[in-house]
Amino acid sequence: MEQPRRITDSFPRRRRRGPGRPPGRLKDKKDKDKVQVKVRDCPRAPSQPPPDPALLEMLRRFDLSWEYGPCTGITRLQRWERAQELGLSPPGPIRDALLEHRDNPEVTYRWVWDGMGA
Repeated sequence: MEQPRRITDSFPRRRRRGPGRPPGRLKDKKDKDKVQVKVRDCPRAPSQPPPDPALLEMLRRFDLSWEYGPCTGITRLQRWERAQELGLSPPGPIRDALLEHRDNPEVTYRWVWDGMGA
């Protein structure tokens, strides 16, 4: 009697690497020291002041408002512009705030709200 086929049978089998160095590892310690020095020398991005809590609350309400369409996979400004093109009349202060804080990812992108008051 023949065994039933599994979905994984349709994919090519890959051989596992034998004993030795796993991929992505450095060969010796002096190479590792060089990498660490490079990481330490990298300039850090300038930290931005946290946005006003009232602004974040206004943006959260905009995110949760279904009348302006879905907000998955696009920035808040793209969603605002799409709603404007569709004639849905999104609030003007939202656009002004998004343009003013264009470089701040906390304002530009919708953060997932976990429902725990975060």
